[in-house]
Amino acid sequence: MRWLRILIVVLLALLLVGVALANRGLVTVRLLPGDIEALAGWNWQAELPLFAVLFGGAALGLLVGVVWEWLREHGQRAEAAELRRTFARMESELGRLRGPAARPREEAPAPAEGGRGR
Repeated sequence: MRWLRILIVVLLALLLVGVALANRGLVTVRLLPGDIEALAGWNWQAELPLFAVLFGGAALGLLVGVVWEWLREHGQRAEAAELRRTFARMESELGRLRGPAARPREEAPAPAEGGRGR
């Protein structure tokens, strides 16, 4: 199983290197479209290799997805923490209520068969 995982990672790395080598050409990345740039009076642009734009977009998408899920699951994590606290509180209360009664009692010997002391 370990070798299969290593093989898949190596093949994925070779694929990504191939994509990067095939997309080395420079592209202009602009923050705002041309009309809005003129209106805002602010122009930011950069010349980047296409593979950097592709990989950066994928990484940014993954980051946004992780943060989105983390925020979405906040209620579930809070509820789970509250349930853990309630469980711990109930366990300690149960132990306190059981107290000495929880210890095993010594049982009296069973009466001899046949009635009263013949």
